[in-house]
Amino acid sequence: MLEFGLKVLISYLVGSVNGSLLLGGLKGIDIRRFGSGNAGGTNALRALGKLFALGVMIIDIGKGFLAPWLLPGLVLPGVPVDPAVSSEWLVLACAGAAVFGHCYPVWFQFRGGKGAATAIGAMLAVAPTALIPAGIVWVAVLVLSGYVGLATMLAGAAMAIWQVVTAGLTDVPLLLFLLVLAAFVVFTHRLNIRRLLRGEESRMDNVMLLRRAR
Repeated sequence: MLEFGLKVLISYLVGSVNGSLLLGGLKGIDIRRFGSGNAGGTNALRALGKLFALGVMIIDIGKGFLAPWLLPGLVLPGVPVDPAVSSEWLVLACAGAAVFGHCYPVWFQFRGGKGAATAIGAMLAVAPTALIPAGIVWVAVLVLSGYVGLATMLAGAAMAIWQVVTAGLTDVPLLLFLLVLAAFVVFTHRLNIRRLLRGEESRMDNVMLLRRAR
């Protein structure tokens, strides 16, 4: 269990390296003081532009991929490999820890982003094919509604549904991970849900197909 615990902890610390807060800090800017106050890619795009947001996405997706791809098979100095540890559960735990670290980063007073970009990176390492239906749903919801948060939540749910449809219950650990990830994404977007219900959620009108057609 020592190996498992240390690798999950390291994954959390890696996930805590928040792209928008790191790059913003280099500019002397706290992105949480702009726009929605969220330290994520969408707010970075709206507040500081495309180039800044691109850098944020590269960091946040990269760390999400790196943790489950590299750490599970890495031999830590002085830490024996535990044969009782399931490699699949270790990969999934490292992926989840990276996403959690992004949302609650120890380096930035536990105030981070909502986890979408880091989840994409994690899924690239864990189950990349699940990103196909997620991407289709995300784009469809975005161009029809203009709401990024809604598109992100439904994309998260789409991955779990895709897993059930294509594999049933043949891979229970992965299915449980996808269900927990989808629920966690909804939780981190709870303020978006409240704004949607009040009719106050920001909408990206420039990407909406129906609005363009008018």
